[in-house]
Amino acid sequence: MVKIGLLGTGNLAVALGSAWASAGHSIAVTGRSPERAKAAAEQIGAAATAVDPGRLADQAEAIVVAIAWEGLTDALRLVGGAEGRLAGKTVVDCTNAVDYATGRLLPERGSAAELVADVAAGARVVKALHLFAGASWPFTGDVGASPVVALCGDDTGAVSRTAALVADLGARTAVVGGLAAARQVEEAAGFVMRLVAAGANPRFAVPDVDPGLLRAGTAGM
Repeated sequence: MVKIGLLGTGNLAVALGSAWASAGHSIAVTGRSPERAKAAAEQIGAAATAVDPGRLADQAEAIVVAIAWEGLTDALRLVGGAEGRLAGKTVVDCTNAVDYATGRLLPERGSAAELVADVAAGARVVKALHLFAGASWPFTGDVGASPVVALCGDDTGAVSRTAALVADLGARTAVVGGLAAARQVEEAAGFVMRLVAAGANPRFAVPDVDPGLLRAGTAGM
């Protein structure tokens, strides 16, 4: 069992919290509004508790950030990130930092995940789960059809812990690089939104590539 802290009270936070609670984890929920935190905890169920922002770091081994881009810095400061309260903890950044109308990535430089690392001094930040809506979790279909969640992070322990939490959602993971790769991963969300706006299903806009065959072809060159 992992003690998971949810920073956020919206649909994604509730969906993730509910799935992890069903997998046997305990959930602490916080946000700017105590009323919304309490309501989110009630939606998740008996395994969840609403906590004061200042207590989140003490109540959790891993912190999951499910906050809109516009409120990201303030939310991290609210839980003491700037004072080092999240230092040493796995912090999973799910921020979808794109303009929903145009698909444009909102950070002018770097990524939302790198901003989290800058504000939350000493935190072991991993980018994950921003590409999938809350309704995706938990995935209960065939393993071969399960979603692949891209992970970016510099701390191998934090990446491994995040991968285990993603597995509890019914998904697979692919580590695509360190935190410096997070901007590209975040831009993928913008690409998806542009395709949807153009009336296309993003599922059919990416080639179906078998990694095993690709490696075999390379080895035979």
